[in-house]
Amino acid sequence: MPLVNAENLVKKYDKLTAVDGVSFHIDEGQIFGFLGPNGAGKSTTISMLSTYLEPTSGDAVIDGFSITRQTAKVKSIIGVVPQEIALYPTLTAIQNLKFYGKMYGMGGEELDQRCHELLDLVELWERRDSRVENFSGGMKRRINMAAGLLHQPRFLLLDEPTVGVDPQSREHIFDTIFKIRDAGTTILYTSHYMEEVELLCDYIAIMDKGKLVAGGTLKQLLSMLGEGGVIEIEVVPPGCPGGLVENMKMQNGVTAVRHEDSQLTISSKNSAHSLPPLLKVLEDSGCDIERLEIYTPNLEKLFIRLTGKELRE
Repeated sequence: MPLVNAENLVKKYDKLTAVDGVSFHIDEGQIFGFLGPNGAGKSTTISMLSTYLEPTSGDAVIDGFSITRQTAKVKSIIGVVPQEIALYPTLTAIQNLKFYGKMYGMGGEELDQRCHELLDLVELWERRDSRVENFSGGMKRRINMAAGLLHQPRFLLLDEPTVGVDPQSREHIFDTIFKIRDAGTTILYTSHYMEEVELLCDYIAIMDKGKLVAGGTLKQLLSMLGEGGVIEIEVVPPGCPGGLVENMKMQNGVTAVRHEDSQLTISSKNSAHSLPPLLKVLEDSGCDIERLEIYTPNLEKLFIRLTGKELRE
């Protein structure tokens, strides 16, 4: 059952439309991956979901509450873990958590118990009385996450939670995310690391130029590239003789052929089996091969295909 329903979200700044009619839903208990190059509108969408920005039009309902009409209710059931570390460096780990807990209206034994639970969860209870300024980047990230979980949010927004952390801390963060999910929290996860999204997310949405351009499970998204692999061929001279693309589409196992300038991108059920007849078609057409690459489908290749950009541009 969906916990989050976004319907036709739009955000405009004068003549610029940052988000242009975005709709999606996030099922309860799901880890929802959100990807987009810089300037895609992803951060603006997240800011609207967290009620930091008001939509120009459209709405989203989180656990039955509207982000435009019931912002106080929404704030009480969401947690936000920002990319920037939002901690006081001269305070200890537990002092930081108690400060944020009081901001949520918590106190007394309830707050003490919750701080203990969360420091255990992020495996930093033994460092509870250490100043945050003496923590590694990964430890700060884990405390940052704990602060966003104090009030037991129904919906947690994680924005780049592993930036600048060491591999061991990254594994700790992954383990924590799965534990949070298993305890019933729904998660929106953004990252510049494709392998993280592939590992963690049940559903992935890709955004570009203010619009959602694709969405689905990892398997569903990769099927857009072809089940068995992709063959990229750059031919000379540039351009393709008439009928070449159509002949390629007729070869056994080929599911799609895309032609742009001198590059042919062929999706196939089995690249190894499809390659010999494709090369024969090229030879018969009089084209020479400048470059040939075969790769198995992955999220990064799909992202570049859909947006034309590297994620970190």
